Amino acid sequence: MATRITIRFEAFELSAELEETPTGGAIAAALPLTGIANRWGDEIYFTIPVDLPTEPQSREIVNAGDLGYWPTGNAFCIFFGPTPVSEGNEIRAASPVNVFGKVEGDLGPLFAVQTGDMVELELTD
Repeated sequence: MATRITIRFEAFELSAELEETPTGGAIAAALPLTGIANRWGDEIYFTIPVDLPTEPQSREIVNAGDLGYWPTGNAFCIFFGPTPVSEGNEIRAASPVNVFGKVEGDLGPLFAVQTGDMVELELTD
């Protein structure tokens, strides 16, 4: 059974499902977590106290709604549109990320998140 989490910002919350991968399991085990959002184009990321290696299936090109773990920065990433290194409409991470989950539903509210906003992650009951 997949693990479900809630990603909470001040003005809204999102639901996501974590994949059954080493990264997904390690992040689920570390919850609940809080962080301070950083924006990099249409990506939100924040450092978490989880230290994981790059998985064999890691990649730079991701999809809107993907959750990624960036081993280089020990960061939880939410991708929802092009980043500064994207070419055309692709969504490209700064370097390979372990994709470990997917946001469900409307990604529109993410466009209002600003650097410095608080974010909370918790397991969904």
